[in-house]
Amino acid sequence: MKAVWNGVTLAESDRTIEVEGNQYFPPESVRQELLQQSSTTSICPWKGTARYYTIVADGAENHDAAWSYPDPKEKATHFKDYVAFWRGVEIQQ
Repeated sequence: MKAVWNGVTLAESDRTIEVEGNQYFPPESVRQELLQQSSTTSICPWKGTARYYTIVADGAENHDAAWSYPDPKEKATHFKDYVAFWRGVEIQQ
């Protein structure tokens, strides 16, 4: 699987985990230099608190377009720190 935005590959892995229709990429497969931590968070009753990131690539920004669960609840520990994308990020097989 590959996550692409504005022609830039953000992450690529054959070990993604699908959760609720989203592909979560292992942290080592994500180009962390393209992500800037945001102050945005959200709470899921079974996953815990999500932390969001703004994608910065080729001079463009996509606010809060990536998220992860750095301190998930027990049922979500298998994808701790994995990163998922939305807001125009294309997930390719």
